[in-house]
Amino acid sequence: MTRRLVGNESGFTLIELMVVILILGLLAGIVMPKLIGRTEEAKRTQAVVQMRNIESALQLYRLDNGSYPSTEQGLEALVKQPSVGQVSTHWREGGYLEKGKVPKDPWGNPYVYLSPGVHNPDYDLKSLGADGAEGGEGKDADIENWNLTQ
Repeated sequence: MTRRLVGNESGFTLIELMVVILILGLLAGIVMPKLIGRTEEAKRTQAVVQMRNIESALQLYRLDNGSYPSTEQGLEALVKQPSVGQVSTHWREGGYLEKGKVPKDPWGNPYVYLSPGVHNPDYDLKSLGADGAEGGEGKDADIENWNLTQ
């Protein structure tokens, strides 16, 4: 028995398929740029949150020890009792940061810490941004604790 095609058989024509592909392409063209731009924005937000956590740990360190870690001691003083500079006997066992390590910024670079600071009397803390170098604009711009508005 042979099957005969009848004019009202259901299926997609080439034109219908092309219209669907065109619509999907237009949607992807509208949505993709918005999603792609969000990655860098999320990294910058993560850097701000990490810097706020580090600032909280620095405040706790100062309350226990009477001063902020020196530039020489660095942020490592928040996870390991300093052996250089002003050594305190009130350093908190276990440190001041969760997980016992100083986080790197979202781009994998260490945070820059100066104490006393140039812009703040106590300390300066910053991430060098996506390019890992001083300065920059847009996604490469530095994120500095003295300029944070979030």
